[in-house]
Amino acid sequence: MLTRSLRWRLQLWLACLLVAVLGGFGFTIYQLQRVTVFAHLDEQLARRVAAVSGAVRGGTPPLPGAAPPAKEHFRPHDFAMTPELSALFDATDPDGLSFVVWSREGAVFKRSTNAASDVVRPSRAGSMDTRVHTLTRRGHREAFHFTELGDGVQVGRSFGPEAAALHRFAEWLFAAGAFVFVVAVGGGWWLTSRAIRPLEDIGAAASRISAGNLSERIDVTETHSELGQLAAVLNSTFARLEAAFERQKRFTADASHELRTRLAVIIAEAQTTLARRRRARRYRETIAVCLDAAQQMRRLTESLLALARLDAGETPLPRTIENLARHVSSCVDGVRRLAEGRGIDIHLDLQTAHALANPQRIDQLVTNLVTNAIHHNRPAGEVRITTRAEHGWALLTIADSGPGIPAEDLPRVFERFYRADRSRSRANGGTGLGLAICKAIIDAEGGAIDVASRPRGGTTVSVRLPGPASAAA
Repeated sequence: MLTRSLRWRLQLWLACLLVAVLGGFGFTIYQLQRVTVFAHLDEQLARRVAAVSGAVRGGTPPLPGAAPPAKEHFRPHDFAMTPELSALFDATDPDGLSFVVWSREGAVFKRSTNAASDVVRPSRAGSMDTRVHTLTRRGHREAFHFTELGDGVQVGRSFGPEAAALHRFAEWLFAAGAFVFVVAVGGGWWLTSRAIRPLEDIGAAASRISAGNLSERIDVTETHSELGQLAAVLNSTFARLEAAFERQKRFTADASHELRTRLAVIIAEAQTTLARRRRARRYRETIAVCLDAAQQMRRLTESLLALARLDAGETPLPRTIENLARHVSSCVDGVRRLAEGRGIDIHLDLQTAHALANPQRIDQLVTNLVTNAIHHNRPAGEVRITTRAEHGWALLTIADSGPGIPAEDLPRVFERFYRADRSRSRANGGTGLGLAICKAIIDAEGGAIDVASRPRGGTTVSVRLPGPASAAA
């Protein structure tokens, strides 16, 4: 479970990195210290080897660090310890400095009283090898040297004090490393927690939103940081999501209301008619009312289905280059009887305007807009329709002489089931989906639609559809 937490994964990575870095650093420092300690010890041993070797060669023993005597002075002699040479060794300390001298024949020639009894004469690398060599044996550090005549000199000392010092140094390194590790891990936990806290807030807000609280938002304190920008984007997304859910709820409620109203009409007419025997004419009137309500329900379901298909983004219908003026003329012929029944005059000013669009959608768009202009017009009013081509676009304008749309309602005219005058629209058989379908068609075809209106000054709908040049793009 811990490995699933981002905070713990970061901490584990930090801890592993710290262990590797501190371990490597500590090992390197320890080795450097060990080399330094043993180099110092070897230097002490080498100086005493030189002093004893000088005494073996003959002449005054050279002081530590002094040059050896010249080669012509080399001669075997009886080895005797001088006070100066004895001062370099502590014969009373078993772990102190000791020496052993072998003759060229291999016999022990001289030894200090604290030298081990089982010391073995080291082997010589070559007959002319006079270098000082060191070795470690049974807790002692030893330096040995052979003179030019073959006499051997070995000086040794227990390195227990150095080992104890190195052990204390290792403990100090471990303590220092542990302190740095604890401080670094603690600081890393604090920094990680501080960095991840916005992510936890985002997750908690998302959980509350998924539980149904769509009004929940993420508290953004650092707007300029990466997480602040992410929170701002998510808040914007949540706001759009809430608005979409609200529209969906309103859409569902409105659709249910429209269907329920028409069903109520059918049920009421049927119940009233079946309550007692009536004349044939009354039955015909009832059936006509029910038929009209059923047709309104059919138009509503067809509109809902059209919107659902447009929203779902189904396979795009094929687009061809169409003459918008020809489609407008054909659609106006189809609704002219409706206009004449309401005393509405339709004036056409059609210029050739080619659009790259699906012909079925063009017909549906024009029919909806013209029908809407007829329904929302004053008696004996007029509708003016123009088409033209401009800057690579096909333009369609439909203007009526109706009462107009209040300014506060204009931003919502493309919302589904929205009506500026609900009673009048329902009385005319409208569903409140005409302009919403037109907007969905325009969006699917890559065009634009705009509505301008003023009270008692009529309404003008302007449509732009992409021209033939869009086919090459």
